Amino acid sequence: MRRIDCPRCLKVKQEKLDWLADNPFYSKRFAFFVGRRCRVMTIKDVAQETHLDWKTVKEFDKQYMREQLRRIGTPAPKVIGIDEISIRKGHTYRIVVSDLLRRRPIWFGGKDRSEQSMDEFFKWLGPKKSKQIRLAVMDMWKAFRNSTLKAEHAPQAAILFDKFHVLRHLGKALDTVRKSEYARLTGKDRRFIKGQKYTLLSRRENLTTGGHRSLKMLLKINKRLNTAYVLKEAFGQLWDYQTEGWARRFFDNWRDSLKWQRLKPYEKFAEMIESHWDGIAAYCRPENKVALGFVEGVNNKIRVIQRRSYGLRDEEYLRLKILTCMLPQI
Repeated sequence: MRRIDCPRCLKVKQEKLDWLADNPFYSKRFAFFVGRRCRVMTIKDVAQETHLDWKTVKEFDKQYMREQLRRIGTPAPKVIGIDEISIRKGHTYRIVVSDLLRRRPIWFGGKDRSEQSMDEFFKWLGPKKSKQIRLAVMDMWKAFRNSTLKAEHAPQAAILFDKFHVLRHLGKALDTVRKSEYARLTGKDRRFIKGQKYTLLSRRENLTTGGHRSLKMLLKINKRLNTAYVLKEAFGQLWDYQTEGWARRFFDNWRDSLKWQRLKPYEKFAEMIESHWDGIAAYCRPENKVALGFVEGVNNKIRVIQRRSYGLRDEEYLRLKILTCMLPQI
């Protein structure tokens, strides 16, 4: 490499070669090879394969992921999905925002899941691109909604509450009924309820032959659990309606069927749906038919990344892993 004397600063400058990696002892081509290996292997395994120090492998992986983000460009999302993830024990959260049309995470950050942390995303995105957001999919966490609808952020965006978070609340209500029935019964009558939590919470078509048998016996023996299970299965039809009017009629009928059933957890769930109805009915509009399962799929990918590494202490490395987990390799 050539070295020259700079007449301005009177220092010796060295020629920069485009094909060199950040570490000048290796080429970019080799660094990107290591980065591709790190997409499917742990740093330790790649280090053993390439006979490199694991710190060198990690830096190559970071360079590879930064190049992926540079090539993909700055996002301008129209439909976003918002969720939080736990990065360590002790309720330490970070917010993940995804572009649901391009199906990739675009932002990871914040200090917790507060409104102030959510404001950081819109500050990063900028007011011009924030005004282009037409739909925001999220759980029923108030801080996310308040931040999104601020006048300087995206007040024009429709709020849609994630179907999977809503059904999770319904599953908790069903499990509360199961626990109360277990506590009410004594002796041999308990044996039909014990250990059947996931049999009740799973969809019928996902059960094994043994699960079908256990569920049939349980619902035949216990009338209250039978009623709660039928109501849980029926509620899923809410997202099949094409107009808000028919969806509202279905929910009113479903809520009326709770009368005289003595299912207090279900009544609390119905009150919660009533207070958040606008964010649920928004799915009935044709322009809001988006893949609601993508946000949960990203969360599962993040958990796999964390589990494979036995936890990540370097938060910047975790951020790069999350933002590139859906990008094509280079």
